[in-house]
Amino acid sequence: MDYRKNYEEWLSNPYFDEATKEELRGIADNENEIKERFYMDLEFGTAGLRGVIGAGTNRMNVYTVRRATQGLANYIASVNAKDRGVAIAYDSRRMSPEFADVAALCLAANGIKAYVFESLRPTPELSYAVRTLHCIAGINITASHNPPEYNGYKVYWEDGAQITPPHDTGIMAEVKKVTDFNTVLTMDKEEAVKAGLYQVIGKEIDDTYIEALKSQVIHWDAIKEAAGDLKIVYTPLHGTGNIPARRVLKEIGFEHVYVVKEQELPDGEFPTVSYPNPEAEEAFTLGLALAKEIDADLVLATDPDADRLGVRVKDKDGVYHTLTGNMSGCLLEEYELSQRKATKGLPEDGAVISTIVTTNMAAAIAKSYNMRFIEVLTGFKFIGQQILGFEKSGKGTYEFGFEESYGCLIGTHARDKDAIVATMALCEAAAYYKTQGKTLWDAMIDMYEKYGYYKDDIKSITLKGIEGLEKIQSILETLRNDPPVEIGGYEVVSARDYKKDTIKNMKTGEVTTTGLPSSNVLYYDLTDDAWLCVRPSGTEPKVKFYYGVKGSSMEDAEAKSAALGEKVLEMINRML
Repeated sequence: MDYRKNYEEWLSNPYFDEATKEELRGIADNENEIKERFYMDLEFGTAGLRGVIGAGTNRMNVYTVRRATQGLANYIASVNAKDRGVAIAYDSRRMSPEFADVAALCLAANGIKAYVFESLRPTPELSYAVRTLHCIAGINITASHNPPEYNGYKVYWEDGAQITPPHDTGIMAEVKKVTDFNTVLTMDKEEAVKAGLYQVIGKEIDDTYIEALKSQVIHWDAIKEAAGDLKIVYTPLHGTGNIPARRVLKEIGFEHVYVVKEQELPDGEFPTVSYPNPEAEEAFTLGLALAKEIDADLVLATDPDADRLGVRVKDKDGVYHTLTGNMSGCLLEEYELSQRKATKGLPEDGAVISTIVTTNMAAAIAKSYNMRFIEVLTGFKFIGQQILGFEKSGKGTYEFGFEESYGCLIGTHARDKDAIVATMALCEAAAYYKTQGKTLWDAMIDMYEKYGYYKDDIKSITLKGIEGLEKIQSILETLRNDPPVEIGGYEVVSARDYKKDTIKNMKTGEVTTTGLPSSNVLYYDLTDDAWLCVRPSGTEPKVKFYYGVKGSSMEDAEAKSAALGEKVLEMINRML
């Protein structure tokens, strides 16, 4: 792609507005910036778009959003579903409401009705709306937990999950065909409303969504007994979770919910954190300060689009402990399965679904309750795909699903991670364990004693720009062509290559298939229930190294994890 030619085209073409041209004239003397903005089209990947906001073909702006929507509209037309409509939600980020309207008016111009939320809403509610309104697709304007300069565009299909084959490749192909911005359709908003092609939605979806969450409560009795004695600190991190999280907790009976005031209101600049990620320690600085002030039992943080939940829990000595996504996911898995078994029994065809980079403890818990355990590729859409398979075949009952990246789904009202239902369930679990004389941390230790002390972690390196992308691919190819036989003192039992769809037994040389879709991911099963997985991030210019160990105690697991982590870093540095 001739980046200079594209730059000049955007400056001269009357299709692009004056504000865009003014921004581009401002970088006229910065050749590298021009190249970064125009050397490629912002890639429409398997989940949609994500990128830095700004003018250019490789940026998030009204033109790249409209182009993507034209491609989506063309695909919807190709499957004869224009009469089904598309639901659209957005978060608190810069330009999110504007991008939502740009998408809606492009759809309207193509004769496809857009159902647009009146204000910001969580990702799981968009998933729920797609299903409730019987839409053919959904669009969510969000960059999740990325820094404030980013925004994104996620596409969902009629089942409420992010797009999977064949729809993802079909939509990507249609987007690539849109090479001339002048061919992209749009229309006046007032005309779209008059034509019945633009409909605002809100309360009617909110109310039924909250009822769907409340239907998942198991122990109303425990909430009634213990909720008055629990103090909960919650922060939406300037995002979409504030209203729905507080509403559901209030409606099920939690009286003492304290919101971090500095992070309560939506703000796309995310002024209190460098980036709004509940995985990061800094996201809890203000929440923990409030928790210590009021002696709260737990601290909860949702990311801007409220699909991820971060957790801190207090033990009986007043110490607050961090629960990783693996830990909170396993805690909820154990709670949901044990209490459903105790109250109504578990189905014979029940299943727990998790991703290949999630802790091995998830499988151990599922096995103890005679649940089928299904492993899928990274991305909650693959969990959603399994739920859809159960529905279509009539075989299999979804009981629980989660991934290490701080997200789970309880119930089948949505087909994406739902931090609102997770918030509700963790508070319910805290109430239940309180009636047993336990804290959530006590419950966590009980679980470790029952299944083993699993410890999982991640190392990652960020490699930005064109050279960075090339280096990431080089790392993967080096490992692919010369798989290690030993990692950090553990023997490699088997090497999985999800791109080649192979699992190689390192002792016998036998090769079998993974049974999963092609993905540029490498996975090493190690001795002593340890493991390592290498994959490029789907949302950031990073390559990630996930790993896990199993110890005989908390201290043993932490020591083993630290040692393996050091060896992983050494391996990374050798390849840089």
